[in-house]
Amino acid sequence: MNPDAVNSDLSVPRASQRSVRPASNVRRAVTTAVLGQILEWYDFFLYGTAAALVFGKLFFPVGSDPLTGTIAAFGGFTVGFIARPIGGVLCGHIGDRYGRKVVMMLTLLTMGTATVLMGLLPTYQQIGIAAPVMLVLLRILQGLAAGGEWSGSILLIHENAPPSKRGALAAWSPCGAALGFVLSTGAFLLVQQLSSTEFQSWGWRIPFLASAALVALGLWMRRSVGESAAFAEVKATRHESRMPVIEVLRQCPREVLTIFGLRFGEGGASYIFFAFTIAYGQFLGIKSSWILGGLTISMLLMIPVSLFFGHVTDKVGRKPVYLAGAIAMVLVAWPYFTLLGSGEYWKIILGLVLANSLTLGILEGAQPAFISEMLPVHLRFSGLGIGREISSVLGGGLSPMIATALLAHYRSPVPVAFYLGALGLITVIATLIARETYPRAMRVAARKERE
Repeated sequence: MNPDAVNSDLSVPRASQRSVRPASNVRRAVTTAVLGQILEWYDFFLYGTAAALVFGKLFFPVGSDPLTGTIAAFGGFTVGFIARPIGGVLCGHIGDRYGRKVVMMLTLLTMGTATVLMGLLPTYQQIGIAAPVMLVLLRILQGLAAGGEWSGSILLIHENAPPSKRGALAAWSPCGAALGFVLSTGAFLLVQQLSSTEFQSWGWRIPFLASAALVALGLWMRRSVGESAAFAEVKATRHESRMPVIEVLRQCPREVLTIFGLRFGEGGASYIFFAFTIAYGQFLGIKSSWILGGLTISMLLMIPVSLFFGHVTDKVGRKPVYLAGAIAMVLVAWPYFTLLGSGEYWKIILGLVLANSLTLGILEGAQPAFISEMLPVHLRFSGLGIGREISSVLGGGLSPMIATALLAHYRSPVPVAFYLGALGLITVIATLIARETYPRAMRVAARKERE
């Protein structure tokens, strides 16, 4: 693959390019992408929280050990991730042929519909095996939508932003996902103020049903956003690919594989820090409000960290920042479980801040621009959909279930800590192998053009 072709959109913009990227368009792209991410990932994260808190009892009543039902519920969580590469391929094909906006409308509508229907489902006690079957089918729809949402939002920002600010601006998109998590966790914190009986009976449904209003708002907002400037320019100047998914694998196999490696460990760690932590807290007998509150605080703090390190990538390059986050993942693996296992509130908060705010904050800040720039514009959506979403299955989708199974078997967090450390090592190796997508020459040229 010719590196110049991959980085053609990273060169200093010509006058014609600048004319299609006024500041108002950039602000609109960032605002729409971030708010869409908030709404989309609010829906997606609801399942992970509910799987740890109630789904095991209501939809997967297996055996006498509560962890067994939780493992089954996390199996449904994994099924959603298995659907993500399929959604990534479908959305990538549509996005590279017809545009990013079409995909973003489609993913939000699909995700919202599936989430509201989850809130209306009868439980296992009411209709038997049909209940978990329907829950898993709806989770598959969520996975299909999530497979295209992340890439679409990132590209909408990245392809409208000036070269000198792409790292900083693209980092806003995962911040939207973090806020979506905060909203979903906050919703469960509120309904947990009900009595245990009320929460188990109907209270857990409220966060899912509330999604209807949020999705309506998101669809209204996304109607007003235009197509990304870089995609519109490529669309006007070259013949479109009939099968971009096949073409990206043929032209950019190394880039797709690199994206897989960069995402694999980060995705696995993020869902251990999020979904498994809730189940681990219950195993230890820690108040769920402590864990959910700590997760909320740490995810909120992740936002300024991500934005800062996204900005840093515009100054020093993408690779050194991502490598720092990968090393942090290895270093935090053992202390994280030691702090949680202490049972002390401030140590639990510290562990969550080290994991989510700092470690994931660095990675999430650097990742959007880093992996987007590895691919040419006309094949970018498809390449991200394949590389990132397949790794999401094997990394993020399996990690809560593997971690819970290790805990159930060994009754100790030590094997989980080793598993987390291994995910970090994979990320370190992938980062060392990856090429720098925003080298010094490009950074200097972009600064000169801005001046």
